[in-house]
Amino acid sequence: MSRLHFDQDIQPLSDFRAGAASFIKQINETRRPIVITQRGKGVAVVIDVSQYEAMQEKIELLEEVQKAEAQLSAGLGISNSDARSKILKIIKN
Repeated sequence: MSRLHFDQDIQPLSDFRAGAASFIKQINETRRPIVITQRGKGVAVVIDVSQYEAMQEKIELLEEVQKAEAQLSAGLGISNSDARSKILKIIKN
């Protein structure tokens, strides 16, 4: 996801309502999100669907890594050689 251009990518809700199609086009072309404001405060961020999906996948991966690190810290891991042996045994059967 590209960085925000504050002069272009922060828009009041009223402007977004009036020109939603053009803002969606801008998001698709620039790959930058748009921050929607209401009464001068950010209330929503609009991003491209593929960027949203990529963000979700990264979050899931980071959660899995965090879970694995916690399991290793708790002594629930196995050595590389044991893992290799188990995998080779499964493959051979």
